[in-house]
Amino acid sequence: MNLAIIGSVLLGILLLIMTVLFIFRIVLTWYPNVNLTEFPYKLAYLPTEPFLAPTRKIIQPLGGIDITPVVWLGIITLLREVLLGQQGLITLAIRHSTI
Repeated sequence: MNLAIIGSVLLGILLLIMTVLFIFRIVLTWYPNVNLTEFPYKLAYLPTEPFLAPTRKIIQPLGGIDITPVVWLGIITLLREVLLGQQGLITLAIRHSTI
């Protein structure tokens, strides 16, 4: 197994974890009284908040609902597809380097 394949797998795992965390943050927006700084909510809050805080300055909550986790979920999903999908850049590079 070469370094590119290992890097691709690690990137896939990282993007999968971030996807799950942003889905969890979307669900947490349905419960505004939840204290995000308490365990177990803190596990989703700490890694995602650095992405969400600056985005909230650009995209204000609509009707009191924070849509920034949905925006980031879309960005991460697009990034995963562009890099690691069947026709992704990294996937094609690995496929052509092993031929």
